[in-house]
Amino acid sequence: QEDFVESGGGLVQPGGSLRLSCAASRTIFSMNDMGWYRQAPGKEREWVALLTRSGYTNYANSVKGRFTLSRDNAKNTVDLQMNDLKPEDTAVYYCNAWPVRHYSWGQGTQVTVSS
Repeated sequence: QEDFVESGGGLVQPGGSLRLSCAASRTIFSMNDMGWYRQAPGKEREWVALLTRSGYTNYANSVKGRFTLSRDNAKNTVDLQMNDLKPEDTAVYYCNAWPVRHYSWGQGTQVTVSS
């Protein structure tokens, strides 16, 4: 069983928006700060955004001002709202604890930004 389940990806034109969602168990959710990560073709996986249990957020410079995190403690989900998408945002997006611990990675969700 996967520790994290990501959803919401798809194909979008440059300038468009997508909302990704990450679901995890209550235990994982309550014990960890949460992050979103992405891996573009031929590149290493990179950190994208962080949302702590106290509500602090931080974003990679490449997405700052365009991506926004939110957390639903009742549903044990962390959503990533992505606006003004660019072709360089094309990647498989994953969520995991921040920092990454012993949890397994989910399947991720593919985001493709193309005209």
